[in-house]
Amino acid sequence: MAQERTVTLRFVETSDVHGCFFPYDFITRNPKQGTMARVSSYVKTLRSQYGDNVILLDNGDILQGQPTCYYYNFVDTAETNIAAQVLNYLRYDAATIGNHDIETGHAVYDKWKTELECPMLGANVMDTKTGNCYLQPYLILQREGVKIAVIGMLTPAIPNWLTEDLWSGLHFNEMVSSARQCMEYVQEHEKPDVVIGLFHSGKDGGIITDEYEEDASLKVAYEVPGFDVIFFGHDHTRHNSVIKNRIGKDVLCLDPSNNALYVADATVELTLEKGKVVGRQVAGQLVDIRQEEIDTNYMNHFASQIDKINTFVNKEIGTFSETIHTRDCFFGSSAFNDFILNLQLQITGADIAFNAPLSFDATINKGPVCVGDMFNLYKYENQLYVMRMTGEEIRKHLEMSYDLWVNTMKSPDDHLLLLSEKTLGDQQRLGFKNFSFNFDSAAGIDYEVDVTKPDGEKVRILRMSNGTPFDERQWYRVAVNSYRGNGGGELLTRGAGIPHDSLSSRIEWRSERDQRYYLMQEIEKAKVVRPQANNNWRFVPEAWTKPAAERDRKLLYKE
Repeated sequence: MAQERTVTLRFVETSDVHGCFFPYDFITRNPKQGTMARVSSYVKTLRSQYGDNVILLDNGDILQGQPTCYYYNFVDTAETNIAAQVLNYLRYDAATIGNHDIETGHAVYDKWKTELECPMLGANVMDTKTGNCYLQPYLILQREGVKIAVIGMLTPAIPNWLTEDLWSGLHFNEMVSSARQCMEYVQEHEKPDVVIGLFHSGKDGGIITDEYEEDASLKVAYEVPGFDVIFFGHDHTRHNSVIKNRIGKDVLCLDPSNNALYVADATVELTLEKGKVVGRQVAGQLVDIRQEEIDTNYMNHFASQIDKINTFVNKEIGTFSETIHTRDCFFGSSAFNDFILNLQLQITGADIAFNAPLSFDATINKGPVCVGDMFNLYKYENQLYVMRMTGEEIRKHLEMSYDLWVNTMKSPDDHLLLLSEKTLGDQQRLGFKNFSFNFDSAAGIDYEVDVTKPDGEKVRILRMSNGTPFDERQWYRVAVNSYRGNGGGELLTRGAGIPHDSLSSRIEWRSERDQRYYLMQEIEKAKVVRPQANNNWRFVPEAWTKPAAERDRKLLYKE
C-alpha cells in the first residue's frame, strides 16, 4: 500500500469562443457575459489547487465572431493575432482549428498557428502535397509520471461550406477511421496512461455524405476504444454524458457550447502502483463561467488592444433612418433582411438574391451607424457570389428553405413556424427545429408561401419584381453568400438539385473581400440609408398566418 499513490488531473476545454475575449460586446457596445476574462479567473483558481496538473485545451472557432477578430485578421495584420495573444497569456496546452478559423483563409490561420505557443492539433487534416498531417496529430504530456495523449480532429465537412482557395492544399479525412489509425499508433508507440479527444465536430447528425459525417464525436467515442474523455464542440450545444464504447468501457463526452459562457471540466483521478495505473475515476462537469469574477490582471494586460478595437468599431460610417430588427425576418418580408438583399442586387447586378437572417435577435438602431454595427448587420466573413440557376432550381431552393422554416398548418390554431422545445437551450437553434441561418428568402421575385400545403409545394412564384414573367425554364443570375454558394445548408444541392461538384461551374463572379466590407462601402456612399421591407413575399392564407405569427413571436421573444 505504501507504494500506491494518487494523481489528480484537471482538463479544461473552451470551444467555439468566437472572439469573446473580453467582457464587452464590441458589436452592441454592452457588457458581455462569460468570455475569456472570466475563464482566466476560473483557470487561475484551479491552478492554485492543482498546479501544472491543470491541462487547458481550446477546440477551435476562435478567429471569427467579434470585431476584435476581424481587426487582427484583416486590418492590423502585422501584430500578433489577438487569438494567439489570449491563448498564450492563459498558457494553453493545445488547440484545434475550427471551420470558421479555416474560413479566414491561409494567410490568417497559418500566421496564427505559428504565433501560438502551444501545438495546434489535427490528426485528420492532411497536406495533399506530402500526404502527411498538415497539423500535429497528437500531443504527449507528462504529469507526475503520468503520460497523457491528446488527439485533435476537425469536422471533415469543410468543402461543403468554404471555397477551395481557403483550404487549398488540404484534405479532411473522415473522423472514425482517422481516430482509429491515430489511436493505434499512439497506443503502440507512446503507450499513454490517459487519452483525450479534442474534436471540432458536434455530437451527431449534421451533413452526412457517403464519405463522412459532419458531427461524429459520439460515433468516435463508441467506435474507437481507448479514449477516456472526448471534448467536442462546433454545434454550440452543451452536452455532458458518459457512454459505453463498443467494448464496454466508459467514455466521458463533454461540450461546453460557445462564446466562453461555459467550460468543460474533466477530473481524471489515477491510482498508481509501481508506476502502473491500477485504478481510474473520471468525472465531468460543465462550469457556468458567467458566475466568475473578471480577471483584472488579464484586462490590464490587454488594455492597449481593447483601446485599438474601440477606436476601430466606433468609427461612424452613415446614418439609418429607421430601426431594424432580425426578429422581423422570421415572419415575412422585413426591412432588415431586405436591406441586405437589395444591396446584394445593387452590388452584383444579379436578377435575384437569397439571404437568411444570421442572428436570432439583432437590432440596428435609427441614427448614426458605426463599423461595429456592421457585425450586427452581417455576422460572418462570407464572400458574395453570383450563380447561374434555372427558375425551377430557384423555386426548389426556396421550397427547402421554407420547409425548414415553417410548419404545415392544419388549423388556424397551429404554429406558423417549425419550433421545437428541445432546442430552447441550443445556442444555434434557439427554439427553432432547424438552423435559422438556412431560412433563405428572396428579392427580385414576388411570391407566396402557402403554409397549408405539404412540404415541397408551399412556394408559388408570381412574377419578377420588375413586373416581367418568371419562367422556370429560364436561366437567372442569383446573388448568394459564399457559404450558400459552396453548398452550405444543402439548399442548392438537396433543395435545388444541383450536384455538389457542379456548384463551382455555376459561379460567374466571386467578390474579393467579405460581404460585410461591400455592405459597409455602400452605406458610406449613401451616407443616409432608409431600409424598408420590399413586401415582395408573404405567408398565406393570411387569416391563419397573421394571428399565428403574433402567437409565435410572443413565444420566441416574450413580446
